[in-house]
Amino acid sequence: MLGQSGFVEIQLGPPCDTFGGAGGEQKARLFEVYGYPFLGRKPQ
Repeated sequence: MLGQSGFVEIQLGPPCDTFGGAGGEQKARLFEVYGYPFLGRKPQ
């Protein structure tokens, strides 16, 4: 998806818990939903 958005040289970081303390936390845990930091650039 990132590549289709035009990003190149994409690097993904480790999974992060982005739902801790949120109203949907239980469902996020049930479906193993995580956020992933990424680094990429768009060519000029």
